[in-house]
Parts: sequence; C-alpha cells; structure tokens
Amino acid sequence: MKIAAFPKCYLEDIAGKRTMSVFDWIDMARALDADGLEMYEGFLTSLDDDYVLSVRDAIAEADFAMPMLCCSPNFTHPDPDERKRAVEHEAKMIRATKLLGGAGAVCRVLSGQRYPDVNREQGIEWVVECIEQVLPVAREEGIILGLENHYKDGFWRYPEFAQKMDVFLELLEAIPEREFFGVQYDPSNAIVAGDDPVELLRAVAPRVVSMHASDRYLSEGYSLDDLRANDGEIGYVDALQHGVTGRGMNDYDSIFQILRDVGYDGWVSIEDGMNGMEEMQASLEFLHRMRDKYFPDEAEL
Repeated sequence: MKIAAFPKCYLEDIAGKRTMSVFDWIDMARALDADGLEMYEGFLTSLDDDYVLSVRDAIAEADFAMPMLCCSPNFTHPDPDERKRAVEHEAKMIRATKLLGGAGAVCRVLSGQRYPDVNREQGIEWVVECIEQVLPVAREEGIILGLENHYKDGFWRYPEFAQKMDVFLELLEAIPEREFFGVQYDPSNAIVAGDDPVELLRAVAPRVVSMHASDRYLSEGYSLDDLRANDGEIGYVDALQHGVTGRGMNDYDSIFQILRDVGYDGWVSIEDGMNGMEEMQASLEFLHRMRDKYFPDEAEL
C-alpha cells in the first residue's frame, strides 16, 4: 500500500479561480511525506501532450508518482449529445492518465448528476452504456477505471446519481469487467449518503482499486438532513467539512482490517481539510501509522 496526497484545501484555487497552478502545488507538496500526488482533471489547463508531459515531469522531479487522475464524467445528462461529449472527454482523460501515471494508474469515473427527471432505471442504463464505451480505451492504454461512491463534484449542481449504496452496487454489478474497472472507495461519501461505510466496503472490497482516506465533520448545529436539502445547489454546503484524517466520523481500524484481509495493494490518498499543509501532514502521519499497523511488511519497504 502506497500513500498519496490530494490538495482538497487548494481545489478551488487550482481548478476554479486559477490563483494557484498545478506546478505550485507540486512544489509545495515536496514538504509532505507521501509517495504520490493524485491529480484532478481541473488542475490541467491543456490536454496537449507537451503540457501534460510537463506536469508528469514536474511530479517525477519532485520524487512522486501519479497514481490517479480524478475525473467527473456526467453520464446521466438527459441530452444524448451531452453524454456523447462526456464519453469523448473521459476517453481523453484516460489518455492523459496514461501520460501522467503510466500503465496501471487509475482514472476515476463517476455516474453523473442525479437529475430530478432521470429515473433510476434510465440512469443506470445510460451510465453502463457510457462506461462500456470508454472501457476499450482503458484496456488499450492499460488504465484502470475506478467508479467512486461519490457525494458530489464540487462544480456540479446535483449530487451523484449513484450516491446511495443500493444504486452504486446495482451499477457496479451491471459492469462485470474486473481487470480494467473497479471501485474508487471513499468512506466519507457513504456517511453523507446515509449508508454505513464499513458495510459498503465489505460489499465491494474485492473490487477496490483505489481509496480516498478522507474524513468528514458536520459543522455545529447541522445534521445530515441539511446536506440532503442542498441537492440543487452548486458545490458543497457549510454543514459538511473535510478535516484531518482519523479524527472524524470514519472507523479506520475496521476499514484497514477489511483492506488487509482482501490483500489490497493499491493506493490510499488523503483528501484533506480546508486548513492547509499542516493538517495535510497530520493526515499523512495518521495513514503511515495505519499502514505500519495493518500492512507492516509494506511499511518496511
């Protein structure tokens, strides 16, 4: 098991306001005790090969690997032309993942937004159709697609179509591919969905190909019901906060026990809180302790 970092605290600066570049982040990350840096599609300002390779080179020069490119395809859009564009874009991101991380890296896929006028049966049909269209590209490039039990891309209006565990499992079961398709597991997202993250992990553990070790906190005075009332708003609500991994709502001992029992050998990436590098390092220190405890042989490498 190797440990990566993802700059949740700088997501808006890098991918939204563009007040910080991906190269700035890579340089800052040199101070972190991580093996890799996870990337987000919004960090890239171009998909030209020369630019993507310059990002790859910067990651390598900082002595990191690039284990996963976080992408947010919207495969549930009611407009078939929009779904087609989503498939074409995801294919481009698979190729970018290959340039950034090489064969064996993970490219995240999502189902799409939970539009009020798209029912469950129709949504699953569209998502399966779209993922099956990008799978041949993943096979050709040697890239693994990781379906995440997501809450909501920060730039989306509606939450994830397959946010709830029963929908996620139905969608996963509808795509039997095992070599180039699996689960990008995030325990915090199960909590937000009102599901048990440990129960979800037990159901998908053999198919987990990557993991976000995030932790979530509910702000004082808020409940999970406040999140569900936010379904039509862009971004996250103030009720939900990221924080130091290991200090929030997740049972990481149970999570790591399950991963150990299935022989998990992929990456674990922190999605840290909104208070900068000091908290990111604290999250990494927690993950190193958990790896030492549950994967001692790998910790010694």
